[in-house]
Amino acid sequence: MSQVPKFTKIQELVYELPVGRVMKKEVITVSPDTPISTLKEILRVNRISGVPVLDGDHLVGIISIEDLINALEQGDMQAPVRKRMSTQLITVREDESVIEAVNKFVQYRVGRLLVVNKRGGLTGILTGGNITRGLLEAVGKNPHAEKISGYRAPHIFQDFASDHTSLVLKYNVKARDFETAGSASSKVKRALGRLRVLPEVIRRVAISVYEGEMNLIIHSDQGGELIAELRPELIHITLKDQGPGIPDIERAMTPGFSTAPNWIRELGFGAGMGLANIKKCADSMKLESKVGVGTQLEIIIHLHSESGDETNTEKAKQPEPS
Repeated sequence: MSQVPKFTKIQELVYELPVGRVMKKEVITVSPDTPISTLKEILRVNRISGVPVLDGDHLVGIISIEDLINALEQGDMQAPVRKRMSTQLITVREDESVIEAVNKFVQYRVGRLLVVNKRGGLTGILTGGNITRGLLEAVGKNPHAEKISGYRAPHIFQDFASDHTSLVLKYNVKARDFETAGSASSKVKRALGRLRVLPEVIRRVAISVYEGEMNLIIHSDQGGELIAELRPELIHITLKDQGPGIPDIERAMTPGFSTAPNWIRELGFGAGMGLANIKKCADSMKLESKVGVGTQLEIIIHLHSESGDETNTEKAKQPEPS
């Protein structure tokens, strides 16, 4: 078996924590009529590099230190903020997971994201520093989270006499259903936690299933099916859909490549790292697709470590699927 990277609690939380938990809630704002000269003092005194622009309660723009420098160079310091602000707003919802914000930072190469609620109202601001501090705080609140009382998963099968015993979790995933995005992967993760599967294995499964679920939501025409089958020594994940298919699988596996349309990208999805992340998590991965028919992705993740050390468990006898 090939060496698989070790995934940390921090990496797991990127997929788990909502943006609202890590964002900065006390946001300094200006109005469209604020003079650029006043903005300069606001940025200097508060040691910040940009602020949202609110017209009453309505978010209408954002203005940065780069805009201030341009105004300074052109002798336009008495102009109102509305003349220099950007109205191309890159936002993330407070109830979305941190991974969506990370995708947007990668996609748009910006230093901050405006955080909004479901109605589009401004609720916070997010920087890379906010994410780092929030993740470290979340880990610090539960320093013993990695400790488990047992490792039951392989042993639950020993009470059943059969040639092939497994536990199957099956979920239907709807196309374009971003309201429930991530729910199937959360349920799989919760089930594995109750079975006391090793935390490192759960992380790899959770990331793989989440990325696969998002691909079904984004790219399939009619949604798809997610199946997680737990066997004595491994987890076999299958994701299949009826959709447009993948014309070039090799290119689709390239980190950063994405065919997601602009309106999907604006929601924070489709940054092109999904399949690459799955490949890093998996012990083996098989992707098959036919244009105009659909796609099937199979993922194998072993319950023991990549070094072959099956701590607290007996060697399982079940063969891998062909």
